[in-house]
Amino acid sequence: MNKAYLDLINTSKVYDICEETPLQHAPALSLRINNNVWLKREDLQPVFSFKLRGAYNKIAHLTAAEKACGVLCASAGNHAQGVAMSAKALQLEAVIVMPTTTPEIKVKAVASYGAKVILAGDSYSDAHAHAMLLCEQTGMSFIHPYDDPLVIAGQATIAVEMMRQTPHDFDALFVPVGGGGLIAGIACYIKAVSPKTKIIGVEPYDAAAMHDSMLAGKRVQLEQVGIFADGVAVKQVGKRTFDLVQAYVDTIILVDTDEICAAIKDIYDEKRVIVEPAGALSVAGMKKYVAAQACENKILACICSGANMNFDRLRHVAERAEIGERREALFAVTIPEKAGSFLDFCGSLGARAITEFNYRLSTRKEAHVFVGIKITGNKDVKTITETLVKKDYNVLSLMDNELAKLHIRHMVGGQCQIAQSERLYRFEFPERPSALLDFLEKLAGRWNISLFHYRNHGAAYGRVLVGFEVPNAGMAEFSDYLNHLNYAHTEESNNPALALFLSPTEH
Repeated sequence: MNKAYLDLINTSKVYDICEETPLQHAPALSLRINNNVWLKREDLQPVFSFKLRGAYNKIAHLTAAEKACGVLCASAGNHAQGVAMSAKALQLEAVIVMPTTTPEIKVKAVASYGAKVILAGDSYSDAHAHAMLLCEQTGMSFIHPYDDPLVIAGQATIAVEMMRQTPHDFDALFVPVGGGGLIAGIACYIKAVSPKTKIIGVEPYDAAAMHDSMLAGKRVQLEQVGIFADGVAVKQVGKRTFDLVQAYVDTIILVDTDEICAAIKDIYDEKRVIVEPAGALSVAGMKKYVAAQACENKILACICSGANMNFDRLRHVAERAEIGERREALFAVTIPEKAGSFLDFCGSLGARAITEFNYRLSTRKEAHVFVGIKITGNKDVKTITETLVKKDYNVLSLMDNELAKLHIRHMVGGQCQIAQSERLYRFEFPERPSALLDFLEKLAGRWNISLFHYRNHGAAYGRVLVGFEVPNAGMAEFSDYLNHLNYAHTEESNNPALALFLSPTEH
């Protein structure tokens, strides 16, 4: 038991401004997975996120002299709104430093509380560095988003409420993890009052800073983090939070983008609310845990941590939710290029519904089709594959192929007969005004671009697929160029979906 933190939790001042959010039963989800599932609705806070608790608790405990100097933070999202609203409630000056990539809706939300917004740099790291410089120059108090005892204690009041709101101890509690402030506080309190409750953190595979740190036994820093669940996109967890997580958290589960999208849909189906990707992490992890452990009739609770979702991201969520729930499977199938082939192909699937079919004539010998098929679970993917192979079709599952799901499904038929020495790369770059132009200018015409696909997903980073014509003799120079470009990139030249749908073919 950590008495120091328990004392801080019990003396938190969050209810000057925060709501006691409901702990709601999820009957449909409970029935579906044969467990008793509860949702802690932190999306119902005034700023639609739990971050208000920690921010206000820290600011409320500042001395009079510190309050007179004002407060400052660096954040691209929910913490910024929490600090801004807290400062307004306490009539303090507030400066919020946000990356230039921050969506305008979030900038306006922070400014609406009367805070001064400064845009600096392309990433949180850039904004944080600028914020620390301003702290030195102004004497303002820096409000850390997670690695501060009072912030941790403020977030822990969620656990106090949950234990008050139910007569039963939970068998397991699932918590989204970014920098670690939320899970550190919750774990510290729950293990003191309900030691048998398992505390399980949930992170995305591409932002697994806490998971990797626990494996290493020390804090590690990720080279890059995924951009989908931006609320937990942290390269390094806090020192204080890591120590508490090591002491009190049972395990960390990793989930992918499709599983997060499916969880967003689960929560919508249950409560008619659309949470942000980070806000759905706990449900995604809970479902994965239940499937892996084959547990039944357990009392399971999930923290729905926030609902600050950009509207233009919904199309991406809807596109991926069915795959994440394993209700849709994606395949690349090669069929004969002749009249009646599509009919024969559909007939081989029997009564299964086709959800998507992408095709364009490219040769007179065979056709490569991108097809989506309605399924009821993972076992159907194997069954469908075996059925089609028996019919002499060449079949490739695309369920785990990010390139295919993100780009190629929108580009089928884009084969080129004249591209030479083509190499394909996926890039991520900061999404801000003129960002695409800046990206193209950095490519600077040194190598011919043979393919380009970009879709805006309402995130802080843009995602682009680019084809270059680079002869073997020029690869060393090209590799050096990529390394100095300072954009996250992945080569996809050997991706099997590329070979089927986008590579040159012979007539």
